[in-house]
Amino acid sequence: MNKAELIDAMANDANITKAEAKRALDAFIKNTGEALAKGDRVALVGFGSFSVATRAARIGRNPQTAKELKIAAKKVVKFKPGTDLTESVS
Repeated sequence: MNKAELIDAMANDANITKAEAKRALDAFIKNTGEALAKGDRVALVGFGSFSVATRAARIGRNPQTAKELKIAAKKVVKFKPGTDLTESVS
């Protein structure tokens, strides 16, 4: 499912226009991103939680030349699915 299909499904299920559904989804994405950028955790009970983790610096290898290279540490977004979401997929 892509973003447009998700907007259509949200509009149908919530009995709202596609424009309203798009604004709601965009607001969710924006606010989630802002919260994660501040280091906060975003938890949606039953769905899952988004958090930020730091990936340590490490040594990688170029597969073409086998030359070692340094990969810098960076922050990454993690998602842990909730119980309801996990059970709906099983």
